Amino acid sequence: MLRLLLLCGILGCGADHAAPLTFTMLQRTRVFRGNSLFWGNASLDGQLSHLLEGLNVTQVLPLEPPDIWTRRQREVATYLTYFSDLVKLFSKERPINYTQSLSCHLGCHLFPNGTTHSFYEVTLNGTAFLSFHVPNATWQRRWPGQHAVADYAEKELMKYPVTTQTLQHFLNTTCVGILRTQSARTGKQSARSHAPLVLGLILGTFALLGMAVGIFLCTGGSC
Repeated sequence: MLRLLLLCGILGCGADHAAPLTFTMLQRTRVFRGNSLFWGNASLDGQLSHLLEGLNVTQVLPLEPPDIWTRRQREVATYLTYFSDLVKLFSKERPINYTQSLSCHLGCHLFPNGTTHSFYEVTLNGTAFLSFHVPNATWQRRWPGQHAVADYAEKELMKYPVTTQTLQHFLNTTCVGILRTQSARTGKQSARSHAPLVLGLILGTFALLGMAVGIFLCTGGSC
């Protein structure tokens, strides 16, 4: 929660009428000796909307009816369980006896003059690893100096539509569309109608994160 407040302080969430509308998400995975730990959160215009702890994702704001949300929770838990099983399999083939922490930070801003900015950043063990250049849907290596795994991950992520064009659409169209709709309304937005889109972003990020961690574990730290 402190991290979220600091982020909002930097972005000026809710500070005044000139502050940009924002959607941000932070998702972290820690892997150690075949075990995976997940946590993270999502916020819409500075309001905490979703919270991930372990295999359970909770909607902090009542964005969807209970029956629909229960189905969403099952979908997330199923994916994370599958991901955890893959990590265990990878670790048996190529054991790594040190902790790896992968963090994904994404979002979009809608500024008062109508301009927008979207971003997606990945860090590995606290160091910039990769970033996604949204305008032309390309991945860029951010690791300082030579790093064979970062080079390999960049090439792999560029191979698939889901990690290029689909991700670009999420950030440029879906995310920004949520903010434009909110900006056009008076009072509180009808967040319920947008909840599936927000969850789509969350699930899309999990999928990308799974691929990135899988690449790193499969290579065992060398390509």
